[in-house]
Amino acid sequence: MDPKDLDEALSMAASSPNAWSKNMFVEEMRSPFSHCFVMRVEEISRHQVVGFICFRNVGDESELLNICVHPQHRQSGIGKKLMKFYIDFCHQIDIRRFHLEVDVSNHPAIHLYQLFSYQSVGVRRNFYEGRSDGLRMTRRDLNQIGKD
Repeated sequence: MDPKDLDEALSMAASSPNAWSKNMFVEEMRSPFSHCFVMRVEEISRHQVVGFICFRNVGDESELLNICVHPQHRQSGIGKKLMKFYIDFCHQIDIRRFHLEVDVSNHPAIHLYQLFSYQSVGVRRNFYEGRSDGLRMTRRDLNQIGKD
């Protein structure tokens, strides 16, 4: 993701009840620990951003910060492709543990994370601007079990 992608990312993220601001994206893009990527599809005479993913890696741990698929492209496998890219990217740099929070009412996202071996480990009350709870989920790199 680079600054020219921000308008499309912001527009797409606006459909989320917990949407990031432009400043939040910019700050993550500036952080040396963060990675933000977009997924594009070729449409007539242009490449449209259909999804994005942002995460932060520190040591052997990664936290998924934000993932979004354009509303017109949901349920088409883009979320799975973004998650697979994320996990593969992290495996290349020996990430062993993965963390995230998700709104407890976001059942499609929870299902997606469970497909990638994330497990619920707790709830953060009023995590999303005091309006809703955040489900804390983690994934341990299955390739690393027994190597710690």
